[in-house]
Order: sequence, then structure tokens, then C-alpha cells
Amino acid sequence: MVFGALLLVAVLLDDIAARIRLPGILLVLLLGLLIDNNLEAIPGQPPPLLSLDQANQIAQVALVLVLFFGGLTTNWAALRSVLRPAARLATLGAGLTAILLMGGVLGLERLAGANWAASLPMALFVGAMVCSTDASAVLALLRPLAGRLPQRLLDLLECESAFNDPVAVVLAGLALALASGDGDTSASYLVIEVLRQFLLGALLGFLGGSLASQLLSAKLCGGVPSLLAVSSLAVLCLLVGATQLLGGSGLLAAYIAGLVLGNSSDCDRDALEQAHAGFAKLAELLLFLCMGLVVQPDQVVDSAGRALLLVLALMLVRWPLVEMLLFRVGFSRPERLMISCAGLRGAVPIALAIQAAASSVAWGRQMPALALGVVLIGLLGQAVALVPLARRLGLASMGK
Repeated sequence: MVFGALLLVAVLLDDIAARIRLPGILLVLLLGLLIDNNLEAIPGQPPPLLSLDQANQIAQVALVLVLFFGGLTTNWAALRSVLRPAARLATLGAGLTAILLMGGVLGLERLAGANWAASLPMALFVGAMVCSTDASAVLALLRPLAGRLPQRLLDLLECESAFNDPVAVVLAGLALALASGDGDTSASYLVIEVLRQFLLGALLGFLGGSLASQLLSAKLCGGVPSLLAVSSLAVLCLLVGATQLLGGSGLLAAYIAGLVLGNSSDCDRDALEQAHAGFAKLAELLLFLCMGLVVQPDQVVDSAGRALLLVLALMLVRWPLVEMLLFRVGFSRPERLMISCAGLRGAVPIALAIQAAASSVAWGRQMPALALGVVLIGLLGQAVALVPLARRLGLASMGK
């Protein structure tokens, strides 16, 4: 009953956010924070609305659906002109961001007297958790300038955000494995583990997407949208589960499979997008509701200082990386500055933080409040500054 009511309110808030030109995730996160997960107003000792284990299960499934839909809606032909710079930002940029932030966190832990080896997994996780960007949040903030910004700039932001999510997921999973004692901390182990997850995830995602495009063709599914939706969801579950069992990144496989299906002429792409748009929206709303429910407002306030410091560090790290990776690739200095300031965080840090909190690692419980603080501060700050900055840089006209 409560979740049905919360979902209805979340849908209403998402619509209101679109009208007032804000990312819907901002209002949905605030809704989750305002709801008492422990039900203290009810007499007796009722169980919480949502436990950490339940939230983690929902978050992992939700992230699969969000990434699959992201691949499904990526137009390969339209993004081909920005593919190389976007790939550099999504791989080298995200990886270097995670490593530089890891170094900063390690330095602070060292000053506090913590052991270097014990702090390494936590520092790597923090860097990985916040190294990816969210295209939907950025494009929602830039909606007032629709049609007036350079299309190539918007394509780059969208393509980068789609490609850098798997980087964050793989590095965060590696950090949790190291913290729980499932692997050593040697350089060879780190390199082999990352390459294995990436290569297996990409290979199985491509093969699974190619086979799925034949399986979901109009001949086999009869052109029935409902049958296509169920079949594609079943194939997605099978592919992600098999990839994870084989040691690859299931989330990367989900994104690659969506990319292959979304650009295949063998199946009804419009029907697939229509079916999974509902799944993805449900997943996104549930993900942010779960985050708000399992984090107490006082925890967010307590971690606000660290979250603000992390947001500032992200901005300082992203600016030189964007300048370096996009040098002489056709983007002007104002466009590069705009790209540097448009790195909003969204669904991926939320899901990774919940996963850490539900794990057995000692520092995992600190991650949801920190991630929520980073997302909220980023959304609130850039919601005010992003559109005026675009106008000041001459990237959009003042009037329509």
C-alpha cells in the first residue's frame, strides 16, 4: 500500500519537475528522505518499510533495466561523429577521475592515521562511485535551451554518460571484492580483474544482443508488442545472469546488448523502446525512492561536509581531464568548459552506494549518505548555474 502510494506521488513529482525544469530525481530523492522508513509513528515494533538487503536487490535489478534502456535508445549513427572523444572521456576520463579521487581520499585517510592497505578499497570505491555522469539529469537541466545548444555538444554528453557507467560499476565491484577479502591488492590482480570483467561483459553482451535480435525478430514474436516486451525482458535476465556467473560484468553486458538491439534492423526497435521505457522509468523511480528510504536525513546532514568536498574535488579533476582529452577534436574552449561543468551524478552512484551498504564491508554503511549528498549538492548547484553558464559562454541565445 505504502509503495503504491509513494510511486503515484513520485510520478506526480516527476511531472512537476519537468514543468519547472528540474531533474525529476531531485524531487523523488527528497520524497524518500521525508518518509519515515522505520515507521516510528505506528505503535509497537513494526519492521521497516525497506531493509538494506531488499533495497540492494531492487537497486541491482533497476540498474540493469536503466543501462539496458540507455543502450537501446542510443543512436549509433547519430553519435558516430562524437564516438572517439566520448569514448576517451568515458574510459580514460572516468578511470583517471576514480584514480585521482582515490589518491585524494587515501591522502586524507593517511593524515588521519589510517592504514594505507586497509583504506585502499574504500578510497577506490569512493572514486568509482562518483566517476560516472548522468545524461538524463544534464539534459533535463538544459531543457530550457532545447534547440539552441550545439547538437554535437549534447551528443557528446549523452554518449559519454552512456559509456562511463560500466567503468564505475566494474571498479566499484572490484573495490568491494578487495574489501571483503575475495582477492589480493597486487597490481596484476587489479589489471586482470578489470580486463576480465570488461572483455567478458562486452563480448557476451555483443553476442547476446546479436542472438536476441534474431530471437526477437518480427517473424518469431509475430509483431505482438506485449510478447516482444516479455521476451526481451526474459533474454535480458538470462544474459545478465549468465555473464555474472562466468565472471564478467552483467551490467556492461546489459548495456552492450541494448546497444546492439537498438541499432538492429531485425527487430521492431520502436516497440522495444516503448516497452522498456516503462520498465526504465519504474526502475529509476524505485531506485531513488529506495535510496531516500534507507538513508536518514540526519546522516545526510552529517556527511554534507565530505559530500561538498567531494563535489568540489570532482569539478577540479574533471576540468583538466576534459581539456586534455578533448584538445584539438573540434570543440571550442567555451564548449569544453561547458562539458567540464555538466558532469552530474545520478542513478549509478545511488545503486553502488546501496550495494556497499548491504555488503559485509565495515565502511559500506557510510556510502549511501555520502552518495546522496553528492547527488543532491550537484543537482542543486548545477540546476542554478548550468543554463546561465551556457548563455554567458555564448553557447545559446538569450531569447528563443
